[in-house]
Amino acid sequence: MAEVGAHLTASSAADDRPSIFEAVAQDSLMAAVKPALQHLVKVLAESNPGRYGFLWHWFDEVYVLLDLLLQQHCLAKCSASFSENFYSLKRIPMGDCRQPLLATAGLPKRQHWKSLLLLVLVPYLKGKLEKLVSSLKEEDEYSIHPPSSSWKRFYRAFLAAYPFVNMTWEGWFLIQQLCYILGKAQHHSPMLRLAGVRLIRLTAEDIQALEKRSAGATSSQALSIKTQVQSAVRKALGGIAFSLSSGLSISVFFLQFLDWWYSSENQEAIQSLTALPTPPPPVHLEHRATETLLPRLKSVCPLCHQVRVNATVLATSGFVFCYRCAYSYVKAHQRCPITGYATELQHLVKLYSPES
Repeated sequence: MAEVGAHLTASSAADDRPSIFEAVAQDSLMAAVKPALQHLVKVLAESNPGRYGFLWHWFDEVYVLLDLLLQQHCLAKCSASFSENFYSLKRIPMGDCRQPLLATAGLPKRQHWKSLLLLVLVPYLKGKLEKLVSSLKEEDEYSIHPPSSSWKRFYRAFLAAYPFVNMTWEGWFLIQQLCYILGKAQHHSPMLRLAGVRLIRLTAEDIQALEKRSAGATSSQALSIKTQVQSAVRKALGGIAFSLSSGLSISVFFLQFLDWWYSSENQEAIQSLTALPTPPPPVHLEHRATETLLPRLKSVCPLCHQVRVNATVLATSGFVFCYRCAYSYVKAHQRCPITGYATELQHLVKLYSPES
């Protein structure tokens, strides 16, 4: 009888175990949502920089706060992240041989907070590290540090080691997924192992409990003022998280479409626009202001008012400066000194005259 019970338990666990396709699909859901939201914020910031510019500048921080609120709500209400709940999955503590609790019961505190930190903090830090590597590569290409400076040697060593670290990180995930496919592991992601949980499918009882919780209304009780304030804050945060969850559930396919539309493959059609003729100078600039900024001689830099050295053009405006002047100004102000257009270091284009 014991062997039969163990066999039934193993077979039921195998039935509840999500396929690798479900597991990978829920992982890629939030990875597709962020770039699409980032593009929407970029469009808003470009249309009205004064009102929405801060959203673009602090996008990572705003996104991580919203993500923290959303994942906290889903873990507390459904024992799963937003994407896991979207695919009808839930988290249970690893190594728990008892009958899993309902999804509405939530995770134990230790697994809950570990899951929350790994869901929110790790992607945030990874994104920041990728941006740091990208900026260091730009610094290395357009560097004005002396070749023998210790700082340049340090970040060149960091840039040389980063691909191997990233390859090790991605290989760790790949090996874990292969072990999951072959049935040698209980989880497809190392993050689940670190959190001490594993994924299973929602049961009919879980779905009924979730529907009952969403439809049921809590009874009003006589509470103290402090408790009422805490309850009101929880309800407000829960309402914001519920709105985020419901809005993302409805618009997730639209966001995935935006991510596909603005992918690198479709950008080739947009890049073909660079073959068009050079547009005329900006017409909204005041003629007097332009005269005071631009020197009469075309070979003079508008910033240092000396003969240009290493002529460099800003791709966003078309005006030409000394490389050192343009690099220092753009790095400090992130805009063109003549037109005020938003400009970054990658918009600096070196010019080569026929004499050189």
